Amino acid sequence: MTLQELYKTIDGDYEQAMKVLRMDKLLDKHIRKLLTNGVVENLIAAGNKMDPGELFETAHAVKGVCANLGLLKLSEAASDIANEYRPGAVRKYSDEDVRAKLDEIEGLYRKTADGIRLYENS
Repeated sequence: MTLQELYKTIDGDYEQAMKVLRMDKLLDKHIRKLLTNGVVENLIAAGNKMDPGELFETAHAVKGVCANLGLLKLSEAASDIANEYRPGAVRKYSDEDVRAKLDEIEGLYRKTADGIRLYENS
């Protein structure tokens, strides 16, 4: 499986990721790290505690990492959470809505992680 095939499998934007990282070698390195860097897991853990500060920080991190990797659906979903808990912002979502958004993030991440594992084993 090539990186481009991986990106099709995980509904990522390969061209966007290449604009940021510029080389397949770097993209390969960083997409693999997504499985071990814990950034998404930290967001899910923050959601379990519903800690506003931690939710903002972890969602902001997921947003940035995923945007750089061309994982735009994950980045956008995390951006919603970051904006919800941005210091000084007025909340728009109920806790149930936030949990639903976190479930969406977890599902998108699971699909992405499964794709990366297939890529690694090919």
